[in-house]
Amino acid sequence: MKNGVYDLLKARFLINEDANAAKNWRFILFVIALAILMIGNTQNYEQKVYKIIALNNEVKELRSDFVNKRSELMQLKMESTIADQMVLKQIYPSEVPPTKITVKAEQKKSFWDQFKLWE
Repeated sequence: MKNGVYDLLKARFLINEDANAAKNWRFILFVIALAILMIGNTQNYEQKVYKIIALNNEVKELRSDFVNKRSELMQLKMESTIADQMVLKQIYPSEVPPTKITVKAEQKKSFWDQFKLWE
């Protein structure tokens, strides 16, 4: 057993002249290739996670800006705010409320309406 551990530490299984050494080298190269692919995949995944976090933070900022601008707009659209701004320009609100004017459209009489006797 001592000799087997010593051979493993010296990597004699890689330099023997038999066919097992070539198989061992192929397996080690395969494991190295898999490790490189795994490292690259993990790096790609982490980059995407960081990008998602950055985009989520940007969405939160834009949403808060939207809410602020909407509240400012609601404040500016209020009648009292508009009236205060018009007073500065010496335009005052009317004291008489507006009246609604309705116009009835004339109905066109057809040719047959001329001959109705019961109206």
